[in-house]
Amino acid sequence: MSHTAHIPSHRKPRQRASKSALRAGVAGGFLSTIAVAGAAGPAQAEPVTQTIEMPTITDGLSTAVAASAQATQQVALDLETRASEDAAAEKAAKTAKKAHAEAVREAEAKQKAEAAAKAKAKAEAEERAERASRTAERTTLSASSGSSDSGSSASAPSSSSNVSGSAASIVAFAKAQVGDAYVSGGTGPNAWDCSGLVQAAYRTAGIDLPRVSQSQSTAGTQVSLDNLQPGDILYWGGAGSAYHVAIYVGGGEFVGAQNSSTGTVQRSLDYDRPTGAVRVL
Repeated sequence: MSHTAHIPSHRKPRQRASKSALRAGVAGGFLSTIAVAGAAGPAQAEPVTQTIEMPTITDGLSTAVAASAQATQQVALDLETRASEDAAAEKAAKTAKKAHAEAVREAEAKQKAEAAAKAKAKAEAEERAERASRTAERTTLSASSGSSDSGSSASAPSSSSNVSGSAASIVAFAKAQVGDAYVSGGTGPNAWDCSGLVQAAYRTAGIDLPRVSQSQSTAGTQVSLDNLQPGDILYWGGAGSAYHVAIYVGGGEFVGAQNSSTGTVQRSLDYDRPTGAVRVL
């Protein structure tokens, strides 16, 4: 047998060149990745033993991110809306509180005005009732006096033209105060109550009278209303319990501080006829 005889080979056939090149490229890329990672890492970093698969941005992830951003924006809008609503509510509350306070003030003012009107109406009604009562009382007294003095002629009241001395001073002072205001407890010089005016008038004649009408109605001698003289004190009510006084000035007239509505006036006896009279002079 020849030494150069052909001996069949038992090795596998060589793979195609394209597969070899692919393997070489993959291996090279892997080795390059490891080399770059090793160069970029710290000196003491442990060697990379496995590769990390980076997440891939898919359509689902993109949609989730967009939804999260939209939800965040909606929350911000909700907070802003709530803040605006809170501010509007606070402003409305302040406006309502101010309106309530104004309504309360108007209601109080209205109540005060109504109370004042009622008080005035009541005072006027009481004055009319008082006047009616005095008129009825005078009618009774006049009837009694007329029956007892029947057949006799009544003397006319004295005229103020015949006044002299202390009476003239008293009458002149009283007339000078006509038009002054009436004030309860008033003693002048520009406002009076009934007894304050009488007391001040008599003081001009050097006579010191008691301060109140009850005492003034018994300060002198009781005289008939048909025999009055200027300067006499007229009173309404009972002697010692009189509720009003004035000064007879002659000519069938008197001067008195009547009430807050009329003030100090000069009137005829027929305007508000007195119950009785006393003479001090």
